[in-house]
Amino acid sequence: MDSEADLRAIYLASAGRLVAVLYALTGDYAEAEDAVHEAFARALSRPGQLRRVDSPEAWLRTVAMNIARTRFRRRVLLDRIVHSGRLRPRSVPPISPDRVALADALQELPRVVRECLVLRYVADLTIADVARAQQCSVDAVKSRLLRGRRALAARLDDRLDDKEESRA
Repeated sequence: MDSEADLRAIYLASAGRLVAVLYALTGDYAEAEDAVHEAFARALSRPGQLRRVDSPEAWLRTVAMNIARTRFRRRVLLDRIVHSGRLRPRSVPPISPDRVALADALQELPRVVRECLVLRYVADLTIADVARAQQCSVDAVKSRLLRGRRALAARLDDRLDDKEESRA
């Protein structure tokens, strides 16, 4: 029995119904999709679990509903804390177009390069700390940072050139 193939078949057969049920419960389509996907991720991480149940769809529905309930309780708790005055959110300045362009350019990079750049320059970790977090050598981190900076420079320069051409 190939658990991954079985889970894929269960997903194709039941994901739509599960999302519909969770959407009806939560009233939020994105939340419903997230809960169902999380349920499938849990099933994938415990392949033997679905073999032991009579109805995999019923098990997934229960798991997804529990996920949605937990998220709802956490949201209610956070709202209560925020509105009680214990947490006072500061006004958040708008995101500059440069930051949006940087975030877009980062998404185009390979995951390991993007993670190294973010850990080093956004989280402000040392190169050694980035290497530990990435479970690689310091030299690998330095190489990824160099490649990432070069790729970002090229991507961001292209976008600046496009902006200037569209203004002309």
